[in-house]
Amino acid sequence: MKSNKIYGLLGLARRAGKIAFGTESSQDTIKSKKAKLVIVANDSSDRTKKHFKELCESLNVDFRIVGTIELLSQSIGQVNKAVFVIKDENFAKELIKRIDGGEIIG
Repeated sequence: MKSNKIYGLLGLARRAGKIAFGTESSQDTIKSKKAKLVIVANDSSDRTKKHFKELCESLNVDFRIVGTIELLSQSIGQVNKAVFVIKDENFAKELIKRIDGGEIIG
Protein backbone atom coordinates (compact mmCIF):
# COMPACT_ATOMS: atom_id res chain seq x y z
CA MET A 1 0.00 0.00 0.00
CA LYS A 2 1.31 3.43 -0.95
CA SER A 3 0.88 5.06 2.46
CA ASN A 4 2.67 2.22 4.27
CA LYS A 5 5.67 2.77 2.00
CA ILE A 6 5.65 6.48 2.83
CA TYR A 7 5.57 5.84 6.57
CA GLY A 8 8.22 3.13 6.30
CA LEU A 9 10.52 5.44 4.39
CA LEU A 10 10.00 8.21 6.95
CA GLY A 11 10.98 5.77 9.69
CA LEU A 12 14.09 4.81 7.75
CA ALA A 13 15.02 8.47 7.26
CA ARG A 14 14.61 9.01 11.01
CA ARG A 15 16.90 6.11 11.85
CA ALA A 16 19.44 7.45 9.34
CA GLY A 17 19.33 10.89 11.00
CA LYS A 18 18.10 12.57 7.83
CA ILE A 19 14.94 14.15 9.23
CA ALA A 20 13.96 17.11 11.41
CA PHE A 21 10.52 17.31 13.00
CA GLY A 22 8.43 19.67 15.04
CA THR A 23 7.74 23.31 14.28
CA GLU A 24 10.86 25.01 15.66
CA SER A 25 13.39 22.46 14.44
CA SER A 26 11.72 22.30 11.04
CA GLN A 27 11.77 26.10 10.61
CA ASP A 28 15.45 26.24 11.56
CA THR A 29 16.33 23.47 9.10
CA ILE A 30 14.41 25.13 6.26
CA LYS A 31 15.91 28.56 6.93
CA SER A 32 19.43 27.10 7.06
CA LYS A 33 18.79 25.73 3.54
CA LYS A 34 19.30 22.10 4.56
CA ALA A 35 15.72 21.07 3.70
CA LYS A 36 15.02 19.01 0.58
CA LEU A 37 11.36 18.22 1.32
CA VAL A 38 8.82 19.42 3.88
CA ILE A 39 5.87 17.22 4.83
CA VAL A 40 2.97 18.62 6.83
CA ALA A 41 0.18 16.41 8.18
CA ASN A 42 -3.28 16.75 6.63
CA ASP A 43 -4.90 17.30 10.01
CA SER A 44 -2.52 20.03 11.16
CA SER A 45 -3.93 23.54 11.52
CA ASP A 46 -4.59 25.65 8.44
CA ARG A 47 -2.20 28.22 9.89
CA THR A 48 0.61 25.65 10.09
CA LYS A 49 0.00 24.43 6.54
CA LYS A 50 -0.08 27.99 5.19
CA HIS A 51 3.03 29.07 7.11
CA PHE A 52 5.17 26.16 5.94
CA LYS A 53 3.86 26.31 2.38
CA GLU A 54 4.80 29.99 2.12
CA LEU A 55 8.20 29.40 3.75
CA CYS A 56 8.94 26.55 1.33
CA GLU A 57 7.83 28.56 -1.70
CA SER A 58 10.03 31.50 -0.69
CA LEU A 59 13.10 29.24 -0.36
CA ASN A 60 12.26 26.88 -3.26
CA VAL A 61 11.82 23.73 -1.13
CA ASP A 62 9.50 20.89 -2.14
CA PHE A 63 6.35 20.80 0.01
CA ARG A 64 3.68 18.10 0.44
CA ILE A 65 0.63 17.67 2.67
CA VAL A 66 0.00 14.02 3.47
CA GLY A 67 -1.10 11.63 6.22
CA THR A 68 -2.23 12.32 9.75
CA ILE A 69 -0.33 13.64 12.72
CA GLU A 70 -0.79 10.31 14.51
CA LEU A 71 0.46 8.08 11.66
CA LEU A 72 3.35 10.34 10.66
CA SER A 73 4.46 10.69 14.28
CA GLN A 74 4.27 6.93 14.87
CA SER A 75 6.38 6.28 11.79
CA ILE A 76 9.32 8.11 13.37
CA GLY A 77 8.68 7.00 16.95
CA GLN A 78 7.41 10.36 18.19
CA VAL A 79 4.11 11.74 19.46
CA ASN A 80 2.09 14.69 18.13
CA LYS A 81 4.43 15.95 15.40
CA ALA A 82 2.81 17.68 12.42
CA VAL A 83 5.82 18.93 10.44
CA PHE A 84 8.68 16.85 9.03
CA VAL A 85 11.73 18.01 7.08
CA ILE A 86 13.76 15.61 4.99
CA LYS A 87 17.40 16.70 4.82
CA ASP A 88 18.63 14.10 2.32
CA GLU A 89 18.12 14.49 -1.45
CA ASN A 90 17.64 10.75 -2.11
CA PHE A 91 15.07 10.27 0.67
CA ALA A 92 13.28 13.40 -0.56
CA LYS A 93 13.10 12.19 -4.17
CA GLU A 94 11.86 8.77 -3.11
CA LEU A 95 9.20 10.23 -0.81
CA ILE A 96 7.99 12.65 -3.49
CA LYS A 97 7.59 9.76 -5.93
CA ARG A 98 5.62 7.74 -3.39
CA ILE A 99 3.47 10.65 -2.23
CA ASP A 100 2.67 11.71 -5.79
CA GLY A 101 1.70 8.14 -6.67
CA GLY A 102 4.65 7.03 -8.77
CA GLU A 103 6.35 3.70 -8.24
CA ILE A 104 10.05 3.19 -8.56
CA ILE A 105 11.18 1.19 -11.58
CA GLY A 106 14.48 -0.62 -11.48
